[in-house]
Amino acid sequence: MPKKYELPPLPYKYNALEPYISEKIMQFHHDRHHAGYVNGANAALEKLEKARAGQLQVDIRAVLRDYSFNVDGHKLHSLFWPNMAPPGKGGGKPGGAVADLIQKSFSDFDKFKTQFSDAAKQVEGSGWALLLYEPELDELVLTQVEKQNFMHLAELPILLGLDVWEHAYYIDYGPDRAKYVENWWNVVNWSDVESRLSKARR
Repeated sequence: MPKKYELPPLPYKYNALEPYISEKIMQFHHDRHHAGYVNGANAALEKLEKARAGQLQVDIRAVLRDYSFNVDGHKLHSLFWPNMAPPGKGGGKPGGAVADLIQKSFSDFDKFKTQFSDAAKQVEGSGWALLLYEPELDELVLTQVEKQNFMHLAELPILLGLDVWEHAYYIDYGPDRAKYVENWWNVVNWSDVESRLSKARR
């Protein structure tokens, strides 16, 4: 049997990010939405496998779009969960190489935080704000992703992502995306970001 995508477990309990992100949001977001992307990716793969075996005729453009959308959703969420940590372990300012590279790329942390927050708040519709490492310049760069069919800079590793689809915050914050974005900084897991930067630089 071909390998299939699998839903990773959360690295903490559903209520671990309270009061900034509720247990209800985390259950709904992980168990329904992330699981849905995993199932969707596997369903698209199965269609492609059957098409190659001559068992099924498919609209290849539609199936590849479904595959891209669902795999991107799965990969981004698999990064999103460990990018956060419970209050007390997450939040604050980074240290180490991440802090140095933020200083180099954005002048200081507050300028970086403002620009990243603005990127998240101003995503048109649903999508993501992402912090990427640009090895050619040895700098950090920001980008936005609308929805999930990737429009990010080719080959650049993602270090930090913020999901601003409504399912990520609406139960807790209603339409106030800005408040969700500001509170999210209290659970950013800088240790995970540091680990991803170290890996990207190797």
